[in-house]
Amino acid sequence: MEKIDQLDRKILQIISQNARIPFKDVAAECGVSRAAIHQRVHKMVEMKVILGSGYHVNPKVLGYNTCTYIGVILEKGSMYKNAALEFEKIPEVVECHFTTGPYTLMLKLFARDNEHLMELLNSSIQEIPGVVSTETLISLRQSVKREIPVNINL
Repeated sequence: MEKIDQLDRKILQIISQNARIPFKDVAAECGVSRAAIHQRVHKMVEMKVILGSGYHVNPKVLGYNTCTYIGVILEKGSMYKNAALEFEKIPEVVECHFTTGPYTLMLKLFARDNEHLMELLNSSIQEIPGVVSTETLISLRQSVKREIPVNINL
C-alpha cells in the first residue's frame, strides 16, 4: 500500500469528523485547491485508506432496540469461512469477526427485542452447521463510538 503524506492525514482528520463537509471547506482549512482535495480523496478511496462514506442509521428508529454481541464456538476453527457466509445471510447480523480467545467468531447483531433475539439464536444462529455453542452479551448502552484518530504529526 502506498504511503499517505501529511496533507492526506490532515484531510482524513477533517473528513473523519464530518464526512459531509464540502471539499471547498476542507481545501480552505488545508490551504490547497478544491481540486487537490478531490484528487487526494479519490486516491485514498482507490488505495482503500477510506473504506466508505455515508450515513449511520439509528437502529432504534427502525425498531431494533436490542444490540447484542454473541460469542460463537465452532466445532473446528477451520469452519469459520463457511459459518461467516451463513451469518452474512442473517440481516440482523451487522458484524462478524474471526477472533482469538474463547470464541471462534464474535457477532454483533440488532434484534427488535429479547423475543426476536431468542428466535435468531434458536432458529438461525445455532442451526448453522459447526456451531457448538454461543454466549450472548446484551449491550445496555453504547458509551463510545468513534473513528480511529488520525495523527497528522507522523
